[in-house]
Amino acid sequence: MNARVVVAPRVARTLASHDAVVALETTVVTHGLPIGEGVRVALEMEAAIERSGAIPASIGVLDGAVRVGLPNAELQRLAASSAVEKLNLGNLAAAVAAGRSGSTTVAATIFIAARAGIEVFATGGIGGVHRGASASDDVSADLTALSRWPVAVVCAGAKAVLDLPRTIERLETLGVPVLGLRTDRFPAFYRREGGACVDARFDDIAALAAAVRAHFSLELGTGVVVANPVPAEHEMPATLYEQALEGALADAAARGVAGRDVTPFLLERMRERTGGLSVAVNRALLIHNARVAAELAVALAGGHGAR
Repeated sequence: MNARVVVAPRVARTLASHDAVVALETTVVTHGLPIGEGVRVALEMEAAIERSGAIPASIGVLDGAVRVGLPNAELQRLAASSAVEKLNLGNLAAAVAAGRSGSTTVAATIFIAARAGIEVFATGGIGGVHRGASASDDVSADLTALSRWPVAVVCAGAKAVLDLPRTIERLETLGVPVLGLRTDRFPAFYRREGGACVDARFDDIAALAAAVRAHFSLELGTGVVVANPVPAEHEMPATLYEQALEGALADAAARGVAGRDVTPFLLERMRERTGGLSVAVNRALLIHNARVAAELAVALAGGHGAR
């Protein structure tokens, strides 16, 4: 490992034993959920991973060091910062060189997980092709990361504020398979179906793990998207979802929000327009993804869970 990457001893021991580890991003802690809620949900995700037999490895940057396996106190430290950086592939190195701290996005977490030897990562929803990208060319670096590093990303589809059909098309172009767990359709984050079909459906973890292992063994070089819909009991009602999303998109257009500010702005507007229901749905799908990611990691490790 690079000297700038510090792997927590427990995570390092588990990886050395070829046992199950699940990576977690830290933008959920700092940007994805309201202040205070992010840490609580991150700890719930870690607990779900532990209960399912794997070791959680929350990833972030503290004082210029990339940390793989942040303890509770360091997660709290990231969350407490009023101006913590959101680190992507483009600004990660600059933050490390300057000795700054920051939370890792999906793209940066995929890269760091791959460097550490972690095969499975749990998140909420991946980034993708933004609406209006034909004019703005605004495409998330998450897709770049998925095309470059072999990590299985368990998610509830792509963030609902994106252009989901074009996101699926871009993943196909990049050679990133989209595998559905008990679904034929790519989820839309708050909703169980977003319209587009997945590349293949699997109804149990063992079959899913076999497909992921085959993909990695063929050395295709790309990651895998594991589409895991939000549990039915937590799905946002269709009418509320459509009205809130339409309103949030109109708000962003009226205010001229662009670039990296688009997604956090839209998520905040969704929270306001759904009376906080979007946050509850987000929490439910994050914990569900963490549990499924742990089950997948254990299966990939040949049934070897945490010791």
